[in-house]
Amino acid sequence: MFIRKILNRLKAFRDDTRGSVTVEFAMMMPLLFWAYGASYVFFDAYRQSAVNLKAAYTIGDLVSRETRALNEAYIDSLYNMTQLLTRTNSPLSMRITVVRWDADDDMYYFDWSKARGSVQPMTQNDLDELEARLPTMPDQERVIVVETWNTWTPPFNVGMTKTDIDNFVFTRPRFAPQVVFQ
Repeated sequence: MFIRKILNRLKAFRDDTRGSVTVEFAMMMPLLFWAYGASYVFFDAYRQSAVNLKAAYTIGDLVSRETRALNEAYIDSLYNMTQLLTRTNSPLSMRITVVRWDADDDMYYFDWSKARGSVQPMTQNDLDELEARLPTMPDQERVIVVETWNTWTPPFNVGMTKTDIDNFVFTRPRFAPQVVFQ
């Protein structure tokens, strides 16, 4: 009799639906908050990566349209503009290099390279390492290579860590056979 009474009470408890919405809400709300936060963090990472890439393309396009010799002040202004375009609080590095293909030597050479931030100007060893990423070019053709680096930090802790965002963009000179540096 006592056991039957306990079983009846357990069955009644199991079948009772009063307050179930509150319990379900309490169980699911942390998961929903995490999902919204994670969606925001993933979107922010993608957005920052796209903004950095667009900034690198913009810098490459600006340099490709130059017909006069560039100087240090021009490179500084491009670096400042890149910082404005990326709108990031993390340190930004940028390197601009003019690369030339020599078919006789079967090798890439750089005409000049300038860097801002924590990166150094390109050396021939750096260029040899990047050879696989450079386009196939006719003899004595030049391209402008723009590289940018910065670190994205997630705004919330949802399991993602700091991510290094680096871009490698190349553009042909548009109005002159080469872009020179003074």
